[in-house]
Amino acid sequence: MTGVTHLLWYPAAMGEACRRRWLRLRDYLALRVARFAAPATAFKSQPEPRSYGLSTRGLQMLAGNHLVQGDVVEIGKDSLWGPLLKDPETAADLHGFAWLDDVVAVDTAEARKQAQVWLFHWISEFGGGRGAGWSPDVTGRRVVRWINHAIMILHQAEGADSRAYFRSLGHQSRFLMKRWKSTHAGLPRFEALTGLVYCGLALEGQSHVLAPALRALGRECQREISEDGGITSRNPEELMEIFTLLSWVNQAVSTQSSGINPEIIRALQRMAPAIRALRLGDGAMARFHGGGAGQAERIDQALADAGIGSPARNGGAMGFARLSAGGTVVLMDADKVPTTGAPDRAHASTLAIELSSGRIPVLVNMGAAKGFSAKLRSAARATAAHSGVTVAGASLARFAGAGFVRRIYGQQLIEAPRKITIQRDNNQYGQAVRSSHDGYGQSHGLIHSREIALLHSGNEVQGHDRIIAQTTAEKVRFAKAAEQRDWDHELPFAVHFRIHPDVKVDLDMGGTAASLTLPNSEIWILRASGLKMALHDTIFFEHGRLVPRATKEVVVTGAVVAYEGAIRWTLSRPA
Repeated sequence: MTGVTHLLWYPAAMGEACRRRWLRLRDYLALRVARFAAPATAFKSQPEPRSYGLSTRGLQMLAGNHLVQGDVVEIGKDSLWGPLLKDPETAADLHGFAWLDDVVAVDTAEARKQAQVWLFHWISEFGGGRGAGWSPDVTGRRVVRWINHAIMILHQAEGADSRAYFRSLGHQSRFLMKRWKSTHAGLPRFEALTGLVYCGLALEGQSHVLAPALRALGRECQREISEDGGITSRNPEELMEIFTLLSWVNQAVSTQSSGINPEIIRALQRMAPAIRALRLGDGAMARFHGGGAGQAERIDQALADAGIGSPARNGGAMGFARLSAGGTVVLMDADKVPTTGAPDRAHASTLAIELSSGRIPVLVNMGAAKGFSAKLRSAARATAAHSGVTVAGASLARFAGAGFVRRIYGQQLIEAPRKITIQRDNNQYGQAVRSSHDGYGQSHGLIHSREIALLHSGNEVQGHDRIIAQTTAEKVRFAKAAEQRDWDHELPFAVHFRIHPDVKVDLDMGGTAASLTLPNSEIWILRASGLKMALHDTIFFEHGRLVPRATKEVVVTGAVVAYEGAIRWTLSRPA
């Protein structure tokens, strides 16, 4: 980070730190007031569980194994609200109670009993407003899980525990009503408002919060969901989470014959085709901009609950281009790196692709490194962590922020592609998309263009990556960068093909081809202009696993000579 950048960043970071302290003070005051609100006393109707998780993650939690900053921490069952809370990210996850979905999924008497112990312990320790779990989004997430799993929570519970449970829900409802506006727009605000709607629908004495919450939720839908069904963070998993929350609200309101805000229905109608366009063949979401794959079954359920049968948006959605034929799906990030929504999680992934064959993912990105160290999260954001193109080992976008700045903001985007072009073509042979970006323009004087074509049979994907300096200004910048860095007018660039861990890869034909063997014994062959390929060890982050999975990547290297370099490649399977 340059001295000028320091001058710009640190005053902003100080301002953000003061803003956060002010918000915490206002949250504290709202909590004090909320304690005097009339408590909820019972449910107006029996809640139905709508959220569910993975039993594998539930078993990990019950065994006392937790992921904290990339390290597996083993604790006893009685220590859930102890040392784990020292890490802010882990604390937010625990206080939000999304883990309750996973523990309930284990579906044993012991798991249900342990969940009750942890929950009532939370009420005694933090239910009065203490601790870090009282931001509006975390509170909304917690309320939804408590109400969804109320039957399990209150099963054979003592009277004092039951009264404490309802008293705490009334406290949280009042807090959400006062403070939902203070949380960030996007998923955090949708979580806070969904929790408030749940309180209004389910709890005796909280009906007065329902109508204002539904109106506010409708306004957020109108403001945050674009015409093509996308969101500003361009995170597919986050889009799916918002859709799921709105689907739950729609279903819960409909069962009680209450009036749903029409903006919520219109948002669901815009989002459903976008969700379908951003799914790979296995039903998972494409992993871009900090998003994971999600749970295919949960996505299916949310789409079914919404009752919207619109097909996948033609050509893609939310800045992602989609090609699909013969069971093969290709998704390419063909838009700018997001600077709003969640810029601290944006990835340098412009023109990177993911590919699936049938229900099997083949080409992927490194995945979201949530829960791991800051170093690994930074590595996962780099261009080299995607099935894309790097120039001289550099990323197409630069992120900054260390020490105090990183603690306040996370790593923020400081330089990224400014101009993106995209063209689509369908003809008698197949579908194609051609896109370019200037992310290497300022640093190297180069433009990257990528053309991806998928034959109608679905048996072959053709790629053409071109690195070029065309204008006089670009050539001057390239020459200056070459002189400063002693490139001798030859600049290496590389095309990365990151392979899913379930796919076996071997180099053939003297290293000029790679064979990819899928779990169903299907074989794809990768070739690249007769160039030699390198096979590297790498890792893949998968949500729910405590350690990264080992995998491989194929790297093809070319050179920019006389202001231009190109690599043509094909990925094909026998007909």
